[in-house]
Amino acid sequence: PSPSPSPSPSPMDIYAENILDHFKNPRNKGKIKNPTVEHEEVNLSCGDKLTIQLIIKEDTIKELQWEGNGCAISIGAMSILSEELTGKSVKEASEFSIDNMKKLLGVPISQRRLKCAMLGLHTLKNALHAMKNETSQSWSETIGQGEMKNE
Repeated sequence: PSPSPSPSPSPMDIYAENILDHFKNPRNKGKIKNPTVEHEEVNLSCGDKLTIQLIIKEDTIKELQWEGNGCAISIGAMSILSEELTGKSVKEASEFSIDNMKKLLGVPISQRRLKCAMLGLHTLKNALHAMKNETSQSWSETIGQGEMKNE
């Protein structure tokens, strides 16, 4: 008898594979010589740490590089986010939300891993605040009060 065809991967598997690929082969990881802004954030609940550097010209993110260490979710999500935001306006980046990030990742994120998945977004938001000499936003401002349960 011929072997049964393997089931096609579910969309969830494809997204999970994408996150793992970005973790193993991170995009835009590195340093910028003279960034417009640089900002670091740490997820205190697990120790993951990311630093974002941006070159912004004509109100557009011309280049985004990042460095850091952490779990597959935080590194994969940062890599995916870096590809999404390069070339976007500062306004578009400022308005990028937790829901946009969840859609980009495409897999359900457990409450325990939410900060891991959103560390890149949180770092980006505060880099943009730093660039404008504004106060950094809190985690609850980045991911919303309703998402902050069990903290």
